Amino acid sequence: MATPQTPYEAVLHAARDVTRLDCALDAEMLGTALLGSVYAVAEHDRDTALREFVAGFLVATARRRSAAAATIRSVFAALVPDAEGAARVRAGALAPAWAGQLGRVRLTGAWCYGDVYGDQTSWLATFAYDDEEGGPEHALVALVDHNIGIAKDIFVGGPAGRVVEQARELCTADELTWFREEDPARMRAEVSRHLAVTDDLEELPAEGSLATDRALAGARLALLPAGPVPALPVPPEVDRTALVRAFLAAPEAARFGLDAVDGDDLASLHFCLSLLLDHAASFPDADPLRWSPMVAELFLLDWVHRRAVLDMDDAALLPRVLRAWAAYAARLRGLPARAAADTDRAIEELVPEFARLYSTGERRSPATAAVAQLMADGVDPDDPAALNAWIEANRDRLSD
Repeated sequence: MATPQTPYEAVLHAARDVTRLDCALDAEMLGTALLGSVYAVAEHDRDTALREFVAGFLVATARRRSAAAATIRSVFAALVPDAEGAARVRAGALAPAWAGQLGRVRLTGAWCYGDVYGDQTSWLATFAYDDEEGGPEHALVALVDHNIGIAKDIFVGGPAGRVVEQARELCTADELTWFREEDPARMRAEVSRHLAVTDDLEELPAEGSLATDRALAGARLALLPAGPVPALPVPPEVDRTALVRAFLAAPEAARFGLDAVDGDDLASLHFCLSLLLDHAASFPDADPLRWSPMVAELFLLDWVHRRAVLDMDDAALLPRVLRAWAAYAARLRGLPARAAADTDRAIEELVPEFARLYSTGERRSPATAAVAQLMADGVDPDDPAALNAWIEANRDRLSD
């Protein structure tokens, strides 16, 4: 056979044996894998890229009469039913018997599970075909990462019962996780909202089956009951002053000696506390009490270097303030003692790298690097004349 000249011909060639598959699920798994390459190479708005590719494929293959061409057209139409022309696709007489079952599944259950910190939530739904020719019952699992606000991975496979039981057993055996039945409308809304963010990323997460299973996952999500799509979380009104006062009166502050801080160190203490609250406000849920080993790592090894300029007193005090605050937050949220201990241990282990990054300044943003240099040069940021003179003297360096 001649080398395919277009992406559509390449897909037809890759799908040449589709009619030899045993069931509709196998065909849908093949179809979603083929569309995965389209999803992965798109630079943005990948969901639209899938629709446009399928629409173009259906036009380009409209006159193909082979059984394989007719069948893969039906597969793509079932996977991306909102693509232009998908509703008009018919399998035809040459298609396998199972072609009539493409996309014809019903929901058999929905659950979700995650960690007690609130870092990640996995949403799980199981589906069965209307007829056994469609294939076995299977599961959709979508992993939402709340620290970066995306659907980080998607998996479609089976056997469905084993997937559910493995998730249930894993969570039952670990006190730092939870598992529950879930409203499928809520699953559709939450996964779709986070998946829309993923679809527009410049670079996809490197691991997992996100790209290859995206089209099939979207088709299955669309079959879940539609409910009101929750808006992006609105940051709660936080009385920062009251929260800080309550913390400083708490036993965790006393345990780390923060209740006795005074003099010049008091300014550093309140600056460190303001950084913790500002960091929490940068998350979609804006919860100042949601801390975990991962959130602590993001804060100490990345965010604080990009967003703040610390002097030596601030840098020396910050890890101790974070340990006390994380312990306080864990108690208020009712987390297991092990969860609080793991976060505290993680912070201790992060301190050497935090100190190294502080000393090298390698993760500072251009803005924080400029402010740090200004302070190192002894310029008062509140003195307009001195500030303007410094900017003029350093204009070439600041423009690099």
